[in-house]
Amino acid sequence: MADRPVRWGILGTGGIASTFVTDLRLTNSGAAVAVGSRSQASAVRFADRFGIARRHGSYESLVADPDVDVIYVATPHPMHRDNAILALRAGKRVLVEKPFTMTAAEAREVVGVAREFGLFAMEAMWTRFLPDMAIVRDWLTQGILGDVVTVTADHGQWFAEDAGFRLFAPELGGGALLDLGVYPVSFASMVLGSPSKVVSMSDPAFTGVDAQTSMLFGYDSGAQAVLTCTLRAKSPTRAAIVGTDARIEVDGDFYAPATVTLFPRKGDPTRVASRHEGRGLHYQADEVARRLAAHDTESPLMPLDETISIMATMDAVLAQARREA
Repeated sequence: MADRPVRWGILGTGGIASTFVTDLRLTNSGAAVAVGSRSQASAVRFADRFGIARRHGSYESLVADPDVDVIYVATPHPMHRDNAILALRAGKRVLVEKPFTMTAAEAREVVGVAREFGLFAMEAMWTRFLPDMAIVRDWLTQGILGDVVTVTADHGQWFAEDAGFRLFAPELGGGALLDLGVYPVSFASMVLGSPSKVVSMSDPAFTGVDAQTSMLFGYDSGAQAVLTCTLRAKSPTRAAIVGTDARIEVDGDFYAPATVTLFPRKGDPTRVASRHEGRGLHYQADEVARRLAAHDTESPLMPLDETISIMATMDAVLAQARREA
């Protein structure tokens, strides 16, 4: 696909789909050419809003569209597995919103189908592809921090208690961890990999989903990660990577385009201010286009095995929290 822009099919018409299509307009790597919903009326409303020509009243019709290269799966978490597999079995590549699935077992199913058909698949953890995260990875690769000792990250937002709102609805994959906590967990994974020990504490919301979850991860290197997420309050949403020789601080909101600062143990800090357009979701679209042009079936910045590992870590967090409840 190096000779033409990627033709995106949007599966789902919710808020994140709107944000993705809006940001997609900031890049020349691809364009939304089709949308699919469970109803024709919803597909038409979304398509009219964004000037999308092809409108499908079912997901099956969308994935069968011959003029679509990649399906962006933007439905609620519990639907990701089935929607992604539907697209893959139709021969379409997929970009699946985070969290990739509800569990590691479901993630393995999706990855298995993608590998069986030799098709590209990637988790839409858009933070990974932001320019500031590229700077963070470069500092880590250079070894400027020395040995990493601690990673911290938090993600807290305030939501009014509403049983019908998806973050409080168990049937829609509600809870702080899956929707908000996935960002700190993925950030720690990017820096330290998969933890060898997981300790967690959770407090339930009125619907039974986790309203607040705190996590402590241990690693074979001796490093630790301290991570929190909550639905009950707006937290600083900052992150830090602390090493023996220096530390990196990521301003809030750390999961979005942000300013990053390197603080050496001795000497002056280096601050790189954020410069960006939109929300930042177009960077992951550009990554998909690059990988397809290179005939890759996954991205080295968000490998499928790491996505499975992140889901396994969150499985362990929730399992321990439930045992302690």
